[in-house]
Amino acid sequence: MSDIRASSAALMRSGRTAKGPRDPWSVLRWTLLALGAIAMVMPIVYMLSASIKYPFEMYDLNIIPKEPTFENYTYVLSDGRFLRWFGNSLLIATLTTVSAVFFDALVGYALCKFRFRGRTVVFVAILSTLMIPTEMLVIPWYLMSKSFGWLDSYWGIMFPGMMTAFGTFLMKQFFETVPDDFLEAARIDGLNEFQIWWSVALPLVAPALSALAIFVFLGNWTAFLWPLIVTSSSELYTLPVGLTTFSVEQAVEWELIMTGAALATIPTLVVFLVFQRFIIRGVAMAGLKG
Repeated sequence: MSDIRASSAALMRSGRTAKGPRDPWSVLRWTLLALGAIAMVMPIVYMLSASIKYPFEMYDLNIIPKEPTFENYTYVLSDGRFLRWFGNSLLIATLTTVSAVFFDALVGYALCKFRFRGRTVVFVAILSTLMIPTEMLVIPWYLMSKSFGWLDSYWGIMFPGMMTAFGTFLMKQFFETVPDDFLEAARIDGLNEFQIWWSVALPLVAPALSALAIFVFLGNWTAFLWPLIVTSSSELYTLPVGLTTFSVEQAVEWELIMTGAALATIPTLVVFLVFQRFIIRGVAMAGLKG
C-alpha cells in the first residue's frame, strides 16, 4: 500500500513538473509571447507618452514625462480642421460599413441559397478580385470617378468599399450553415424572399455580421491611399490624410503629430475592445465552416 502511495505521489510531482511553471518549454513560450506583446504595445505607449510631452522632452526615451501636459490635446482639438477630418472619417466609415454589410450579406445569401446558371462563375469572379492589389485598382477607380463626376466628393471616397469580395465570401460561408428547412418553413408561412433573408437568415449569422462590420469599419477608418488620390480639398480629407498634411505643416513639432495620431487611434481601440469577442468568434466559425 505504501508503495502505491509513493508511486502516486511521484506521478503527481512529475505531472506538476511537466505542466507547471518549471517546464522550460512553457517558460520559453510565455517569454516569447510576453516579448511579442511588449513589442506590439510599446509603439502605442510611446505615442501616448509623446503626446503629453513638451517639445524639449520629445527626444528623451523616458516613457513617463518629467513634466506632463495636455496642452497638445487642447491645441489640436481647437483646430477646426482636425474635428472636420475626424467627422469625415466617422461619416465615411459608418456609411460604408452599413452598405458593405447589407450588400455583402444579400449577395452572399443569393449565391448560397439560390440555384441559377453561372452562379459558380459569379462567385469565382468575385473571389478573384481578392488577388488584385489595391494599387492596381486605383487607376480604374479614378477613371470611373472622373467619368461619373465623383472626384473630390464623399461618394467618390466611399464607392470602392461599399461592397467587398471578402465580405461576400464570409457571408456565403456562414449562410451555408443555415438549414434550408428553416427557409422552406418561412416560405410556407407566406414570407417573400427578402423577408426570409431579413427575418430568418440574418439573425442566424449575427456573429459573421458583427465581425464583418468591425473589419469594414476599421479598414475604412484607416484608409489612406484612395482618399488621398480622390480628394483635392482639405474639407473632404479623412483623418489619415489630414494627419499627413498636419505633419508636413508641423514637421518639427512631433508632440502635435503624436497627439493627432493618439486621437485617431482611440476609436479603433474602443471598437476592438468592445467587440473583440465578435471578431474572434466570427473568424473562428468562418474557419470551422469554411
